[in-house]
Amino acid sequence: MKTVPVQDAVGMVLCHDMTRIVPGETKGPAFKKGHVISEQDIETLLEIGKEHIYVLNMEKGHIHENEAAARIAKAAVGPGITLSDVSEGRINFLASPGLLHVDVEALNRINSIEEVVLATMHNGQQVTSPRPVAGTRVVPLVIDEKKIEQVESICGEYPYVVGIRPFRHHKVGLVTTGSEVYHGRIKDKFGPVIRKKFDLLGSTVMDQRLTSDDPSMTRDAIMAFIAEGAEMVVVTGGMSVDPDDQTPTAIRATGAEVVTYGAPTFPGVMFMLAMLDGVPILGLPGCVMYYRASIFDLVIPRLLAGEEITRDHIVGMGHGGFCAVCDTCRYPVCPFGK
Repeated sequence: MKTVPVQDAVGMVLCHDMTRIVPGETKGPAFKKGHVISEQDIETLLEIGKEHIYVLNMEKGHIHENEAAARIAKAAVGPGITLSDVSEGRINFLASPGLLHVDVEALNRINSIEEVVLATMHNGQQVTSPRPVAGTRVVPLVIDEKKIEQVESICGEYPYVVGIRPFRHHKVGLVTTGSEVYHGRIKDKFGPVIRKKFDLLGSTVMDQRLTSDDPSMTRDAIMAFIAEGAEMVVVTGGMSVDPDDQTPTAIRATGAEVVTYGAPTFPGVMFMLAMLDGVPILGLPGCVMYYRASIFDLVIPRLLAGEEITRDHIVGMGHGGFCAVCDTCRYPVCPFGK
């Protein structure tokens, strides 16, 4: 590349975007690649700190940053992702709703290649509305093509590097336990919360049925939902250590295999997950009703995306499983569960 003072650059073509930054307001291209510099542009270029521009003389075996970003993105992109146009040498990965899947091993191998950058959000993050989840570019304006070929080779060893596993629609049975609700002494507040959460994830609560503290009654309600085609059953209430709280007993009485009783998460310790002939049965503690983010949000999206949850997965939630209880909750864009 040859350096040319901006005052001598009138009529020349920009070979990369020129960025303008207004602190606290905007950051974006003042001029796009391919722009022909005019006399009127000189003052603006000087204002953004550009006293010189580059005139590009591409050598054989090297490619421009825009082509490099496009090739990296094409190699790494998976299902449920669309790619943005290139801007300032960067391409973003735009996700549709679902569970973000990042092959971290492949990601680390790609970023080990000097001058190549691919950054993503955390693996396993739920996406409930379209949003950017990753971005890629290269560091220099021009890069050795062999490095991009190396990226493409790595990506070819994996199904994909960044993709979305869509949430599958589930019919969900909701059982709410507790004699105080069953007998009408208090109004249930769990149901509306659960319906809203499942609706956001693209699933439907078939019905809500109330049961007393009698575990056999709760067991029968669970079994009835499964007989009616429920693909998941959640049981609210009765998950504490009080003697009247019999939800774990009721879930075990169905004959389901217990994956976990308890989770190393705050909120969400008193959580239960069991499987009965492929149907997840979940005992949800009261925290799900009060906290925007809880064990529900760490487990349910993964189940809806078709992932199997094992005891080892639950154990691994301890690292990152402590909610900071921020004044303004921005979950899932936060460290909880990461």
